[in-house]
Amino acid sequence: MQRIVLLLALCSVSGIALADGSFTGRTRFDLDRAEIRSFVDATAKAQKMQPLDVYRLLAKAEPQPKIIELISKPAEKVSPWWEYRANFLTEQRIAEGTQFMLEHRERLEKARKDTGVAPEYVVAIIGVETFYGRITGKYRVLDALATLAFDYPPRAEYFKGELAQFIALSREEQVDPLTALGSYAGAMGASQFMPSSYRRYAVDGSDDNQRDLFADWDDIIASVANYFKEHGWVANGPVLAEAAVQPDAPAVSSAGGLALNETVAGLQSKGVEFDPAGKGADTPVLLVPAETQEGPSYRVGFKNFEVITRYNRSVRYAMAVHDLAQTIAVRVAAADAAGRDKSSHLAAHKPGANEDSRTR
Repeated sequence: MQRIVLLLALCSVSGIALADGSFTGRTRFDLDRAEIRSFVDATAKAQKMQPLDVYRLLAKAEPQPKIIELISKPAEKVSPWWEYRANFLTEQRIAEGTQFMLEHRERLEKARKDTGVAPEYVVAIIGVETFYGRITGKYRVLDALATLAFDYPPRAEYFKGELAQFIALSREEQVDPLTALGSYAGAMGASQFMPSSYRRYAVDGSDDNQRDLFADWDDIIASVANYFKEHGWVANGPVLAEAAVQPDAPAVSSAGGLALNETVAGLQSKGVEFDPAGKGADTPVLLVPAETQEGPSYRVGFKNFEVITRYNRSVRYAMAVHDLAQTIAVRVAAADAAGRDKSSHLAAHKPGANEDSRTR
């Protein structure tokens, strides 16, 4: 009897929607599917909601076959590091990153004070992820997560969890579940946090009692820095060091390896030469391949490098973030120096600046 009442209620909701034409011509999920009923029951119980409220939300979700196509696409041939790097170290991304860092300096310095995370790495993450907030995704988060939760068996459990997290998030942070847009995997905002990361790591940088990663730069910058801090960022610690590997050295590197599986002393004993940045012999490190156009090349990653890979599980991604961050930092330093020189020049040429004090 309860089931009949629930279905009648849903039909009533659909009828209203069809009456105003808002859902006409769109496909919907079959809410009577066993896995969807199970999801609704579990989510309603965990979040102390009425099952009908969860059903009403899912009734407005639209399956997106394109998302299944995108996530199922066979991995493309892995580009060598120098080609991958070129995609992110463009003049436009560097120039806009420099401007972003100058414009948001106060926010970035506050985040540094609170977390110890260097501002240029926060800027680089936002630059790599969304081109400084300009490209944040075109899919409704609700559609993306529901499609992957119910129509993509290989990772269904993970995305069911993220869908449940998104429902909770929409209630906690006043995120409209029907209009929020993100990537095809459901990552949101300028920082591209998945719902679980949003709930766990986002912070209220603007002190307005809301964590808004879509439009509040105080929250966005503070949250990226907090994400790094919570994953173990070492304040003022090294990230990467250039390395030289002796011929026939027994050292082994892998583009897919992410663990700090060596030590400073261990790598050096295997014929890897690099600057340990003042770190002790037992400091954990990782040997990373970094191919150049001229041939094989290597770098050594420290703890902060491993922290960057928590954002995206790829050593190439982490190297791109590092290189972009360092390039932007150099540009900002040059801009600051130019500004100081200009100020000094203007001060030196003020009327009376070089007058002999005896004439005044």
